[in-house]
Amino acid sequence: MPKMKTKKAAAKRFHLTGTGKVKYKKMNLRHILTKRSPKRKMNLRHAGILSEDSAASLRKQLLPYG
Repeated sequence: MPKMKTKKAAAKRFHLTGTGKVKYKKMNLRHILTKRSPKRKMNLRHAGILSEDSAASLRKQLLPYG
């Protein structure tokens, strides 16, 4: 059986932590930042963690070798 291919778009956007959780960068921090409050921008800087059901399907279909 041939190797499964990783979806490269997903590989650039998601990363696995040591415990197997899926980490991603939050959206809405690219441009037109003047209308967003400093508190919102500060919270958007931190990485997000995907929920377990979303992470399971992502790991299986898009990142088969994690």
